[in-house]
Amino acid sequence: MTKTDLKSDILVERRGSAGLITLNRPKALNALSLQMVRDLTATLRAWRDDPAVLLVAIRGTNKVGRPGSPEGRTGRYDEALSYWRDEYRLNTVIKHYRKPYVALIDGVVMGGGMGISQGAKVRIVTEHTRMAMPETNIGLFPDVGGGYFLSRCPGHVGEYLALTGQVIGADEAIGLGLADVKREAASLPALWDELGNRTFDSAAAVDQWIATELIAYCARIDWATAKIGACFSLLRVKHIIDALEGAQDPWALKTAAILRKRSPLMLHVALEQIRRARGMSLADDLRMERDIVHHCFHLRPGAESETVEGIRALAIDKDHKPRWSPARIEDVKPGMADAFFASPWTADAHPLRDLQAA
Repeated sequence: MTKTDLKSDILVERRGSAGLITLNRPKALNALSLQMVRDLTATLRAWRDDPAVLLVAIRGTNKVGRPGSPEGRTGRYDEALSYWRDEYRLNTVIKHYRKPYVALIDGVVMGGGMGISQGAKVRIVTEHTRMAMPETNIGLFPDVGGGYFLSRCPGHVGEYLALTGQVIGADEAIGLGLADVKREAASLPALWDELGNRTFDSAAAVDQWIATELIAYCARIDWATAKIGACFSLLRVKHIIDALEGAQDPWALKTAAILRKRSPLMLHVALEQIRRARGMSLADDLRMERDIVHHCFHLRPGAESETVEGIRALAIDKDHKPRWSPARIEDVKPGMADAFFASPWTADAHPLRDLQAA
């Protein structure tokens, strides 16, 4: 058995046939730093080529702090460029990993945590799981592949989760295809030990064990999507709001109130992102998301950026009073969001040009 220094923000172990990774930044709810992203990528690439490693599993330490933002997302854009590039590359490595990658999702998983878990072969959730892509709350959009995995949810639930940032639990996640199996949180330490203590003869033996011991008896609970679809299938954000506010339904009115707090412009961007991503590979979606990130900081420089203003209001000044522009959903004109989808790079110069397209 090999194990990393316990002072690291990721703990790496080699036990049995498994490579085991523990995110170790609990005071920031295990939010990914640039160094963590790079360490994870290097570890996964090394294990991908190591014949002794037949499966990989990842988990987080107990989360005792407040929700944090990855360090690359809160600084200046030019300092964050490397973060987004490397994080998106990591998402792709996980999605196309040649060996089973098992994610244990216990507690809060949002943003970057979703990015490194949604590409897993097996996503295990618990009664403590709280899952969301809340980026519209800070004038951003659901990146790290959010366009790809949210757009694959049934019906138009992807639009609903992207625009509202709604938190869902384990049963909902399974029903929506964002998780595979639910286990009691108290059983996860024993499962972790079992993953490390088993030695498999072949990759086929690993696949058989996963099929019979991890996911064979998983029951997928159908999640009602008709009510969501009636509103979130509509063409524009204004149409969605009108339908929600015109309904005599507490859920609809609550949902409309949530949307009224978000950046009207970025709601339009997120809606278009999800709908474009439905026909894209993960690589193409991530290239699109990288384009949008660039425009979040460059179309309107400095404090005029919706994202900069959202971070100011929610994470820096914490006055929770963002000054969005336009201020109302009704003031966003058709075509305003289009500029976010025009790539600032030619295809051969794109920072993610070499991502795997499959």
